[in-house]
Amino acid sequence: MSKIELLSPAGDFRSLNSAIKAGADAVYFGLKEFNMRDSAKNFSIKDLDEINKICGEKIKKYLTLNTIIFDNELKNLEKIIKKIRGKVDAVICWDLSVIELCRKYKVPFHISTQASVSNSEAAKFYKKLGAKRIILARELNLKQIKEISKIIPVEIFIHGAMCVAVSGRCFTSQFLHNKSANRGKCRHPCRKSYKIIDSEGNELKLENNKVMSAKDLCTLPFIEKLKASGISSFKIEGRNREPEYVYQVTLIYRKALDKKINKKEIQQSIKELKQVYNRDFSNGFYFKTPTADDFTNSEHGSQQKTKKFIGKVFHYWKKSGVAGIKICAGELKLGDEILVIGNSTFFRTKIKSMEIENKKIKEVKKSQEVGIALPYCRKNDEVYAVVEKTNLK
Repeated sequence: MSKIELLSPAGDFRSLNSAIKAGADAVYFGLKEFNMRDSAKNFSIKDLDEINKICGEKIKKYLTLNTIIFDNELKNLEKIIKKIRGKVDAVICWDLSVIELCRKYKVPFHISTQASVSNSEAAKFYKKLGAKRIILARELNLKQIKEISKIIPVEIFIHGAMCVAVSGRCFTSQFLHNKSANRGKCRHPCRKSYKIIDSEGNELKLENNKVMSAKDLCTLPFIEKLKASGISSFKIEGRNREPEYVYQVTLIYRKALDKKINKKEIQQSIKELKQVYNRDFSNGFYFKTPTADDFTNSEHGSQQKTKKFIGKVFHYWKKSGVAGIKICAGELKLGDEILVIGNSTFFRTKIKSMEIENKKIKEVKKSQEVGIALPYCRKNDEVYAVVEKTNLK
């Protein structure tokens, strides 16, 4: 069986670095334009050189140009494709204008899930156009995926947010907020709670008033079946997610791809996945059409842990392995778990030693400067306390 690619999201440099440190084989990201995650920080064309430097030769880089395109944007689109040629491994797209320009400038392209490819004939059509890979429609089951994978390399989503609309092509945000999901500007009205009230004011009592909010996809319980299905790439959704989410999810699926994990390991991994952002978990469409049980009760996430900003690194002493941290908010104690994040830094650790003016201390509070024994970090890296969500004040 050929090696399956693990593909992770990168909404900014922090997420890019966390994906690579967790073991991603490839990353996908967007520019400021023509990108289905317009609210992510995203990148500029000038950033591509730095992205290539970080990724090196081993990590594949896929650029999303996956919105609908209008006539007045074609010239700018062509300029972008000319500039990114040779700097990415493929463009993820579905609008035929993007496909045609990729063909013109010999830029490899993958067909986005936005194209809703759900049958063999559509797969053959895009293969004839020159597509190197197809990211299949989210509505396919495992049997259907196996058949299409015999025609062309396919990519599927294995973890992350699910949309109530067909392959994400939703108009609700456009109608309510004049912000088109198909232009990457979705305001996610589906995640809100709703009441059903008739013209006389009678309200229908609902067991769950999150009537459009789907649970997140989690394929870990049946990952071995996916691994044996001829799929080329496993994709994690989450370009709007925080670096710790990208790291944790990538790390767990990296382990699952590298070896066969048993039931106990799966249960433990799911516990770890629940610590970072999630809306509870569903099997998606892989075995059957989702039911009412696949809608979440959560509006702001069911994650068990979150991060709380504490301060910033102002200096790092390499010889002693100590970081100087200015406490801007809250407090820290020995044994607390912290997260240190920067454009090139990402790690979680527990505090084992703290000093102020060469004196050992057990806790530190706002406005104090403290030395903490930490792995290498950089000036202005941000320090967060990892806390139980219920304990966040």
